[in-house]
Amino acid sequence: MSTANQTPAPLLSLRGIEREFALGETRIRALRGIDLDVAPGEFMAIWGPSGSGKSTLLNLLGLIDAADKGVLRFEGQDVSQLSDDALSDCRNHKIGFVFQSFNLVPVLTALENVALPLQVQGVKAAEVRRRAAEWLGHVGLGEFLDFRPDRLSGGQRQRVAIARALVGAPRLLIADEPTANLDSQTSREVIDLIERLNRETGVTCIFTTHDPRLLARVPRQLRLQDGLISQDSYQEAA
Repeated sequence: MSTANQTPAPLLSLRGIEREFALGETRIRALRGIDLDVAPGEFMAIWGPSGSGKSTLLNLLGLIDAADKGVLRFEGQDVSQLSDDALSDCRNHKIGFVFQSFNLVPVLTALENVALPLQVQGVKAAEVRRRAAEWLGHVGLGEFLDFRPDRLSGGQRQRVAIARALVGAPRLLIADEPTANLDSQTSREVIDLIERLNRETGVTCIFTTHDPRLLARVPRQLRLQDGLISQDSYQEAA
């Protein structure tokens, strides 16, 4: 039987996901029952007001945090059944992270910052340098290999962070407010870059944003409200 028209299995599948936090003697229900499938290669934005659960959901999708209730599957595997070492290995090899504060090591050059994930993976030194330099070229920083973060603009530092997140060829890119500290023009350039890399490499991209101007170019927009997926979330027709 032909499988050409079959829908690919989700990269991420969430069913009944709930997450609570303690605030003094009060319990805060950050997520109240999330059902969500994310297909391989998707380009998706999570948005909503402060306190809606965006960062909590992103941390679950990136396997940084664990749900209190429900099932989250990554590549079909129930992640609650994985050991701490297996979760760490999954994050190191299959997930790249970009943060609004860049999180670059200030004493390292752009090349050395991008090289870090490959060194953690045990890649040989010559291959580490080649791939790190190649990825800095992909994000338009081929002439800035030896620059430390304090010599780069905010947009350039975020490009270094994107190269670092993708140098290990992950399946999933998680970006938490990647344009929050950037001006409008640089924000558009960063989203353009992430969109292009999604298209060229097939990496699944999920990012959070407060900026509605960035949403117009995103084919799937997941709006959170009070820990729930809003009915006005948007997905472009296939």
